[in-house]
Amino acid sequence: MITANHRLRSFVLTAGSLATAAGLGAAVVVNYRGFQRRIAESSAILNETLPVHSLWWRTRAKDKGALLYAVIGDSAAQGIGASSPPRGYVGILTDHIRLSTGRTVRVVNLSVSGATVELAVRDQLPKFVKLTPDIVTVAIGANDIALWDAAVFEAGIRQIFQALPSHALVADLPCFHLPRNERMVAVANRIIRQVAAEHRLAVVPLHATTKRLGLRSVATHVAGDLFHPNNRGYRAWADAFLPALSAHLERGIRPADPVGADAPKAPADLPATPPAGLPSPAAEPASAPTASTLETGGVSGPS
Repeated sequence: MITANHRLRSFVLTAGSLATAAGLGAAVVVNYRGFQRRIAESSAILNETLPVHSLWWRTRAKDKGALLYAVIGDSAAQGIGASSPPRGYVGILTDHIRLSTGRTVRVVNLSVSGATVELAVRDQLPKFVKLTPDIVTVAIGANDIALWDAAVFEAGIRQIFQALPSHALVADLPCFHLPRNERMVAVANRIIRQVAAEHRLAVVPLHATTKRLGLRSVATHVAGDLFHPNNRGYRAWADAFLPALSAHLERGIRPADPVGADAPKAPADLPATPPAGLPSPAAEPASAPTASTLETGGVSGPS
């Protein structure tokens, strides 16, 4: 027989359990709202860096360089999420090109934050086709997953890949980890590999590289908005590109001369001293006109 004491004890235990569950539920709701607020704050901070990164790359496009590196992409190519623009994967790859070849590099980063494949065709491709780059990297399509349309994606990829030189390096999409997104990423990456094979383009295994990092990489390799890579994340992106990039540099880019291939050099067939019977430079009249820079291979003074 259940006594009044038993019923009271059962009621107290049940009430305590419900109160505990309610407290945990409230804590979860509060923590989740705080989590959402922190993500929103991080996203706002990163949005403020968009014009900073864009200006930095536009300035780099004005630099002179013996090699031309052209980039098609989105905010990842801009380095959004990194502590500074050159710490994105494009900056890391630029340093590798410079160190591997001993040559100066001009970077024309055509990428636009928020770009989809369709927008890259509209905004970036017309500028790209006017260039004759020595190095090309393409990483585009992550923004297409939000409003996925396989037909639109494939049409855009075909237009971009058709315009690329044979030495261009095209990356597949990175790992999104979430099952629903990964199903769409798998379709996108099949399209990328198929169209790249038709044009004999090298595919950079960005998905496999980021997938190997595991779900824990969200805490270690991703910026506060939980979307863009951070410095460590961009290092992993660069590592995905490096084998194919190094192979291209070894195969198609001649290393600089140890004394500096970018520096002007005098013609090798000029004798060190004038032949017999000809006056030496010291014997010429003081009023003789000075040879031009083009004639001597030297560097002219201020005009």
